[in-house]
Amino acid sequence: MASFSFGGIVYMALEILKWLIVVRCLLSFIRHDPYKPVIKFIYDVTEPVMAPFRRIVPAAGGIDFSPILVFFIIQAVQSLAASIIRF
Repeated sequence: MASFSFGGIVYMALEILKWLIVVRCLLSFIRHDPYKPVIKFIYDVTEPVMAPFRRIVPAAGGIDFSPILVFFIIQAVQSLAASIIRF
């Protein structure tokens, strides 16, 4: 039976969040129905994380750079979680 640490769970949750943000960024390049359950789920999960950073980093030339900042923050939190895992 595997034992899960809090740091490991946080690390995996953030990894999933990063992939959902990647999918959301890719969705911005294609036509999609935002009311499809899977796409709505992606937006519902990523929007609370993206919105505050979107206010900090405004779009330049119609391009949203907030996902880049979100990735840096997530990476920092994952590093912290990885250090907790090692203890």
